[in-house]
Amino acid sequence: MSKPIKPTESELEILQVLWSKNKATVREVHETLSEHKDSGYTTTLKLMQIMFEKGLVKRDDSNKTHIYQANVSKESTQKQLVGKMVNALFGGSATELVMQALGNNKHSSAELEEIQKLLDNLKNK
Repeated sequence: MSKPIKPTESELEILQVLWSKNKATVREVHETLSEHKDSGYTTTLKLMQIMFEKGLVKRDDSNKTHIYQANVSKESTQKQLVGKMVNALFGGSATELVMQALGNNKHSSAELEEIQKLLDNLKNK
């Protein structure tokens, strides 16, 4: 894929399910999404068909029940969306993003230690 594909919020929810399950039917995706939000089966089906057309998902239609799989990696999607957010909301400043993220929530000691390790690794590169 030459041009990055920008998933919508609903498409991201479906991708999250597919990333966690690796492969799933529309019904399995819909059941997982229904645990957190009210949405119809046909809406999920239509969204997944659109995602297939956009290249966000792959579809195995060799059986009666189609099996879907993410066609974009979680990591590359996160990178793309975080980069867009940093530019759009924080004027390209990763520092402002981190300060906002860390300043608004409580973090466990383990999380802070992990962040510190990451910072130390970045310094040593």
